[in-house]
Amino acid sequence: MDEVKQLVTDIKNKNLKPIYFLMGEEAYYIDKISDFIEDNVLTEDERGFNQMVLYGRDVSVDDIVSNAKRYPMMAEYQVVIVKEAQDLSRSIEKLVDYAKQPQPSTILVMNYKYKTIDKRKSLYKELKKTGVVYESKKLYENQVADWIRRVLSGQEYTIAPKAAQMLVEFLGTDLSKINNELEKLQIILPKGTQISPEHIEENIGISKDYNNFELRKAIGERNVLKAHQIVNYFAENPKDNPMVVTVSLLFNFFSQLLHFHGLNDKSPRSVASALKINPYFVNEYIEAARNFPMKKVSSVVATLRDFDVKSKGVGANAVPQGDLLKELIVKIMN
Repeated sequence: MDEVKQLVTDIKNKNLKPIYFLMGEEAYYIDKISDFIEDNVLTEDERGFNQMVLYGRDVSVDDIVSNAKRYPMMAEYQVVIVKEAQDLSRSIEKLVDYAKQPQPSTILVMNYKYKTIDKRKSLYKELKKTGVVYESKKLYENQVADWIRRVLSGQEYTIAPKAAQMLVEFLGTDLSKINNELEKLQIILPKGTQISPEHIEENIGISKDYNNFELRKAIGERNVLKAHQIVNYFAENPKDNPMVVTVSLLFNFFSQLLHFHGLNDKSPRSVASALKINPYFVNEYIEAARNFPMKKVSSVVATLRDFDVKSKGVGANAVPQGDLLKELIVKIMN
């Protein structure tokens, strides 16, 4: 995020590079940087003659180079943006000659999503010399809630830890999807609002009481009734609550509990740091560790491995996922 801020600051200050090669698994920042260049390098009057958007599936590298070598008309720069440039992955190395001597009056932006170029090859090395290579990496799941807080803070909003966790568990690590939902909330809620689980439930449709976060908490507390209520809800709404996701999240939780049992320092700050969790959730792990000794946690992890295979249809083709999930909760809670 800091690298993105620096890039944006440089562009604002007209400290421009002739090539911006934006690549990586996380499309969100690639789009953000590309859109910022598209909207801010040229004035509205200059864009008509000096800005073009190409798509990788429709052009060749030679076409891109030909356009990039044109001179701007009545402007200092022209901007050439290539979207979906990953469609040129088989021939992208042909861009190396242009990267060695780029047109100084052209800003070429390559949006190379969901993959990266080979850093051992000439193109990467030349791009690093003459332009900007930005790699947008996927965030780990335990980093996303903090990202949500930082994005909202910049927009003058805050969010309750449980609400952030609900978004992560429902939308995963796809920052574009999460940002779309956050923008919807910002339209509805005034600046200064703390986004709550109730806001998430009412406006995004994620149940604040029946979700994987609450299931994990109920299991950790050995609250058998609540755990079964949540699982029954999942069984009735399987499309919104796929078993494979639930099993994966429970596996991560119990793996962290194993780690917790092995810690010498079990102070809240140390636990939060070691398990890479928000301090808000530390008490849940302390409570779960009391209810699940290390031997039981090891047994649960083995059970979850078994049910992970079954949830993917191996050895349990005829068993409804809801029934499998109910069986899993019985095995964990017994």
